[in-house]
Amino acid sequence: MNLWKEAADIQTADMLKLPVPEAEYITIQTEPSEAQKKMVQGLAERAEKIRREKIDPSIDNMLKITSDGRKLALDQRIMNPLLLDDPGSKVNACVENVFKIWQESTPAKGTQLIFSDLSTPKGRADQKKENGKEAEGPDDGKEPETGEETIMEASVYEDIRKKLIVKGIPAEEIAFIHDANTENQKAELFAKVRSGQVRVLLGSTQKMGAGTNVQTKLIASHDLDCPWRPADLEQRAGRIVRRGNENDHVKIFRYVTKGTFDAYTWGLVESKQKFIGQIMTSKSPARSIEDVDATALSYAEVKMLATGDQRIKEKMDLDIQVTKLKMLKSNHTAQQYEMQDKVRGYYPNKIKETELLIDCLKADLLLLEAHPAKEDAFTMEVMGTVYTDRKEAGQAIVAACRLMDDPDKDVELGSYRGFPMKLCFDGTKFKVTMKQHLTHTAELSSDVVGNITRINNALEKIPLSLKNHQENLARLHTELESAKEEAERPFPQEEELAEKSARLTELNTVLDNEEKGHGSGKETLEEEPAPEENGRQEGAAAKPSILKSLKEYERPAPVISDREKSQEREVI
Repeated sequence: MNLWKEAADIQTADMLKLPVPEAEYITIQTEPSEAQKKMVQGLAERAEKIRREKIDPSIDNMLKITSDGRKLALDQRIMNPLLLDDPGSKVNACVENVFKIWQESTPAKGTQLIFSDLSTPKGRADQKKENGKEAEGPDDGKEPETGEETIMEASVYEDIRKKLIVKGIPAEEIAFIHDANTENQKAELFAKVRSGQVRVLLGSTQKMGAGTNVQTKLIASHDLDCPWRPADLEQRAGRIVRRGNENDHVKIFRYVTKGTFDAYTWGLVESKQKFIGQIMTSKSPARSIEDVDATALSYAEVKMLATGDQRIKEKMDLDIQVTKLKMLKSNHTAQQYEMQDKVRGYYPNKIKETELLIDCLKADLLLLEAHPAKEDAFTMEVMGTVYTDRKEAGQAIVAACRLMDDPDKDVELGSYRGFPMKLCFDGTKFKVTMKQHLTHTAELSSDVVGNITRINNALEKIPLSLKNHQENLARLHTELESAKEEAERPFPQEEELAEKSARLTELNTVLDNEEKGHGSGKETLEEEPAPEENGRQEGAAAKPSILKSLKEYERPAPVISDREKSQEREVI
């Protein structure tokens, strides 16, 4: 990770300290309706069916269930248009907050953004394109005339707009980013938001994220749903927490429907952000990171959301924790094996090799000290001739290089300070090697006197080399002792792993038994009703269920006009 930090130039907001407004994050939690609770249970039944019967993914799969769960968490009418508008839904909570802030910020013409990636409005613009002509009558924001048209054109965007108009916000102050289909139209719309002419702008992250510069008068932002990627949330917040905003304090509302998939999606994005934050941070990064990336809920997660059984959530958490601990133990065991191999082979061999080098260097040092170099008593034998003048000896060495007829064969050059010298050619340069117990090498050049200095310096390095090898020997002994301790060190989280593994096994046994109908005696008594109650339950079951009918409702496909067909595609 430190290598990553060396290669990557990371600049975070806390490092840049830009003049942006202070953001207050407010989470609005709403209670689910009875219909939503029943429909979440229906999603759990679908997940159970997929798990047990291996349903063809083209018919139903966990990704479809997750998508339906997100839509249901936003508004129950997206899943079934026959359901009533729940006054306690998060859409209505958002409408109340938007209207309240609109009233409070009217003197300053404060503006607001509403983000929703689901149930986006596409009907009006697409309808005109498909029909090839303008719709009958001006698009003045009036409600459709018939109930069927209301169902066909229903979307969260339209619902919010109509409710805000009813409360008193002028229709011209509410806009959809989807109405701006060209760059010029977007520029015009953004200018209206910056000036306060349009005070409520609705859009999706994709259309109203990067490149949307409307921050001038923004006072609040509303996240109706949760996107899959932390980057999308960053883009949403970046529209209001931005340089150029006239407000010093802004609010970012996030809406969550309890007991639905909202809890999961927000938790997942938080986990992803933690993963990303371990790398993209101004602080020192962690040594390891956890990868968390998924867009579909597992069977257990759907069941936990539907039943509220916290044991399933505990099992999910334990699965992750036990897997991580087992991985840590595996790494610890692998490191122990590596240390054991080094204790048995690597360190003893390196110590023996270093000790041999030290003995050879000591012997060479004794020979070198027995033939000290003196300024006034220079002696070197080159090609059988003893020279007492450095320049002449250097010239003789250069001459020997020129007379060398076979570059692959070393030439006996002579001796210096008790060390025999050989002349060799490595393909690019001539070298002189001096060897008694170890080989000492000096590269040659055209400088005749300089060559003598290089040869002498190669021998003078023997004391320094001896010191370095002695220090290396001491280090190897220290590392050997550390490796012995590391090889015997037990896994520090062994007790935690044992406890969590035992608890996970216990939970798996209980949950599996309950699924098979073989739970504990106490649970069986609670789950199996008395015969009299059973009879009453069967009688009750024979009665038609309105919620079940709504849940199983499938929209008919009547023969309708092209315009109505266009509107029908915009329901979700």
